[in-house]
Amino acid sequence: MAADASKSPEEEALAPAEAFSEAERAAIYRVIHARRDVRDEFLPEEVPREVLLRILDAAHHAPSVGFMQPWNFIVIKDIEKRRAAHDAFRRACEAEEQTLEPERRSLYRSLKLQGILKAPLNICVTCDRSRFGATGLGRTQQPDTDILSTACAVQNLWLAARAEGVGVGWVSIVKEVDLRRILNIPNEIAIIAYLCVGYVAKAYTSPELEVKRWASRLPLENLIFEDCWGELAAPQTRLK
Repeated sequence: MAADASKSPEEEALAPAEAFSEAERAAIYRVIHARRDVRDEFLPEEVPREVLLRILDAAHHAPSVGFMQPWNFIVIKDIEKRRAAHDAFRRACEAEEQTLEPERRSLYRSLKLQGILKAPLNICVTCDRSRFGATGLGRTQQPDTDILSTACAVQNLWLAARAEGVGVGWVSIVKEVDLRRILNIPNEIAIIAYLCVGYVAKAYTSPELEVKRWASRLPLENLIFEDCWGELAAPQTRLK
């Protein structure tokens, strides 16, 4: 159908903001609540290219301040690069273990915090901090909104992967300098996330760190302030 000549391009781009159906809302909340950080339970099965592209497209549709879209996605299948990343992880892991109380170290070693070699692919999500200029719409007063926007892309990627039955694990115990060397990432590009991605046979129904009693979920009612910092929301306004 031809565009209505009486409407501006902006008006043509607008559509009614319809609510999702109850079933659609339930599916969205199910994906959010079922998302897990997969540690070491990956299967060797390859993620089909069309599935990977759908997941990355979901990441690319994340919100970004000023529509800056600062992200890039380095898809890593090469086993030598993954071995190098695993070696960097192992060194960082050994160093981190030494910072823990002695009684926590055995539990730490049991957590199996990564699947760099076991997952069929890794993805490094980066942020180009100069994309479309050093400053832009929404960044002059809060320059880190590019970093925050890229974190939104990571979340989109993770939720889309979960909906596809694909597991994701975030490897944070690794030095940035090592990842730059392994992946040839320029100094001006920020590294946001190193992810292990692949199908899994099983997934925890609750967060693994909660199951293994490393930490527990904080009560939501203790995290909601009203009007200013530190003022807990009135009981009648809290979620049940």
